[in-house]
Parts: sequence; C-alpha cells; structure tokens
Amino acid sequence: MRRLAILGASGHGKVVAESALAAGWQEVLFFDDAWPSKQAVGRVILRGDTKTLLKDASQFDGVVVAIGSNEVRLKKLSALRQRGAVIVSIVHPAAIISPSARLDAGSVVMAGAIVNADAIIGRGAILNTACSVDHDCVLGQGVHISPGARLAGSVQVGDRTWVGIGAVVRQGIQLGADVIVGAGSVVVKDVTAGHTVLGVSAKPLSEQPLIG
Repeated sequence: MRRLAILGASGHGKVVAESALAAGWQEVLFFDDAWPSKQAVGRVILRGDTKTLLKDASQFDGVVVAIGSNEVRLKKLSALRQRGAVIVSIVHPAAIISPSARLDAGSVVMAGAIVNADAIIGRGAILNTACSVDHDCVLGQGVHISPGARLAGSVQVGDRTWVGIGAVVRQGIQLGADVIVGAGSVVVKDVTAGHTVLGVSAKPLSEQPLIG
C-alpha cells in the first residue's frame, strides 16, 4: 500500500489529498501544527504535528507539504528533506503536463492545470485548479499560480511569488521574488521583487488611486 503524508490540513490540504487519491495513492494521512489542541479539522483526522512527521517520515512512501504560505511551505519541505523524507509531487490525472516540462519535487498540480513545452517548475510550487503555464516559462521555488491564472510563454517567476486567481501575465514578463499579483490583474510590464501589483493593466499598490 502506497502511503502519503500531507503536512497541512486546511482546504488546500483536502484538495491535495483528493488529487493524490485520484493519482493512485492508496492511503493519505494528515499532519498539522494545530495538533494536539485540534484532533480533527472537519472530517480530516490529524495524526500529529510537524515534529511527529519529522520523527515518522520514514514510514511513508511520500511526503508533501500542503501549506498556502509560500515561505512556510519551503521551510517545512527543507526540514523534512533533511530528515530523509521522500518528498514527492502530486499531479492530478486531469492535469496536462508536457513531456518536455520539468516539475521539481514537492510541487502540486491540480485538476485542469496545463504546463506546456519546456516549462520549468521549481520546488514546492502550487499550480492550482485550471491555471496554465505556457511554453518556456521558468518558475522559481515556492511559487503559487492560483486557480484560472494564465502565464503566457517565456514568463519568469521569482521564488515565493504568488499570482492571484484569474490573473494574466503577458509573454516574456519577469516577476521578481516575493511578488504578489492581485486577483484578475493583467501584467504587461516586469515587476520588481517584493512588489504587489493590481489592476488592468497592473500597477504597484503604491500607485493605486485612493477610494472614498
């Protein structure tokens, strides 16, 4: 029996678990730092916290971190890998990944997501429901591409950057590390590291008009 440990029992963790089961994992167990004050999150029974999983990681055929914070997710993945955990990626069978694309360990690809030719997806990425990453895109570590977001060809995305739901990024754009692209935004210019951009076309938060 192939056993998967998931660290993180939020709604995101539930989606990762269902994707894993659809992909052929036979048993999924949850760990979350809300334990032991919480023994369950909804229908999800918690088996322990990060310390428990670090101690028991060798008992699982694979481990994945399902935590939305890009920075925290990468830190947890690093700690687990140092303890010898088998870090795996989870790809829903309804996702489409080009055979020439590269997907690093610890990433999750949800149903309907598309990754096209020669795209490179860094460690611990989240490619959420029905997003698309086109040809020759390069995504750094801990990136989150939200549901329905679209990256055109040759977009470069820095570490820990988050692209919001339904956002669109024009071909050849570079997004620095720790960038936030607001939901529904259209990015047509490069974005410097650490900036938040919003709107159509997207502008830095500091340039947004005041309301009220």
